[in-house]
Amino acid sequence: MAKVSKNARTDRGAQVGSKDYVRVIKAVKGKSGAYGFLEKIVHKDKVQEFLKAQG
Repeated sequence: MAKVSKNARTDRGAQVGSKDYVRVIKAVKGKSGAYGFLEKIVHKDKVQEFLKAQG
C-alpha cells in the first residue's frame, strides 16, 4: 500500500482563483522619518488602486 501525502488530501478545487491575488508591499515614511511597510494581499487588477490610495 502506497503512502498518501498530506498535500494530496487538500481540496484543490477551493484554490482555483488564488493565482489572481498578489501581495503588495509599499514603503511609507512616518512622522519621525523612519520607514514602515504596508503589506496587503489584493487582486492583481486592483494593485494600482491600492498604491494610489495609500500614498
